[in-house]
Amino acid sequence: MAATPQQDPTHFEFRSLLNLTLLTGLRARDLAELVQHMRTVPGAVIYHHTHHFLVQHQYLSPEPPNDFAYWVSNILLEERLGEELAAVDVLRFQTVRDLRNALIRVIQEFLDSSSNLRTAPPGEEFHFMQSVSYVIPTGIRVANLAQFRDGLERVSLSSIAYHMFDARLRLERGDNDFSRWLEHSLGEQRLADAFRKVDPYTFTQEGLRRRLISLVGQRLKEDGSGGA
Repeated sequence: MAATPQQDPTHFEFRSLLNLTLLTGLRARDLAELVQHMRTVPGAVIYHHTHHFLVQHQYLSPEPPNDFAYWVSNILLEERLGEELAAVDVLRFQTVRDLRNALIRVIQEFLDSSSNLRTAPPGEEFHFMQSVSYVIPTGIRVANLAQFRDGLERVSLSSIAYHMFDARLRLERGDNDFSRWLEHSLGEQRLADAFRKVDPYTFTQEGLRRRLISLVGQRLKEDGSGGA
């Protein structure tokens, strides 16, 4: 999915994301097949089974697993390996390639030390899926903090997820869109850093919205324009 540039760097244009999930036709019955396919599938497949899963399953708090961890733990019943896969901190990776390598390394180390491979029951194989994403303009453009706060109130949850999740890893920008705009267009370094410190995977989607709005509201109160 190609990044769509902002039309005016002094304004922030909220965008949203429409995901279409496609089956790749690839499936794994055991860990050997799982890691074999993980080495060769497109990055969008790895992304789907980590971030897409996390966004949809945030009620599995406090630490929701990635899709690989869920299958390994609940279908293959390899709980220790599942815990190790769930412990991979996706926030510390700036590229899907690095995330892929980290997950593969965990599984390969387990395979190297294990002589028996459990096989998934018929119908419970791991099916590799891929997200095809379409970026959609929302028509909401803002130029200052007060407008930005109002925009966060108005946009859909998928818009916030796009700017917080997809921009950082799948688009390989190494940063979320909000922080980049706050820092480079408004000169709001401290607020931008506060947004970067927010772990989006520890909130529900609505909880994430409220947290971001709260941070902007606090900054507006500091400069006396909280009600602007």
